[in-house]
Amino acid sequence: MSNVLVKENIVLGLDSVSRDESIVLAGKKLVERGYVNEGYVDAMLEREKTMSTNMGLGFAIPHGVNEAKKEIKESGIVILQFPNGVEYGDSTVYLVIGIAGKGNEHLDILSKIAISLDDELVEKLKDSTDVQDFLNIFAE
Repeated sequence: MSNVLVKENIVLGLDSVSRDESIVLAGKKLVERGYVNEGYVDAMLEREKTMSTNMGLGFAIPHGVNEAKKEIKESGIVILQFPNGVEYGDSTVYLVIGIAGKGNEHLDILSKIAISLDDELVEKLKDSTDVQDFLNIFAE
């Protein structure tokens, strides 16, 4: 995953916002970094309406609906850290990990994130002030 996650894609210490605002921030970061077109942001919000991207361990992985594949230029991942959390339905998330996968790469990215993170690591990362901590965990 180290080829799609670089330090410029990680934003630490953000103030708490609403669930939808956090998704838009992640989407805009994907746009800014050149991974997707603007239309992908709406597709991320659409996905959340039909299926929650909250993984239940303090992190969420917002991504676009399948119909938005045409909006993806190349695979990418962005990580937004909210130390005080974002309310996602009935739980709080601290890491919002926006992804865009070209072709079927999103499945590979999703599985690598799910394997990489557990309660203990999310607890560590939610308060980390060092981007390298994120790079170390997700590069494995």
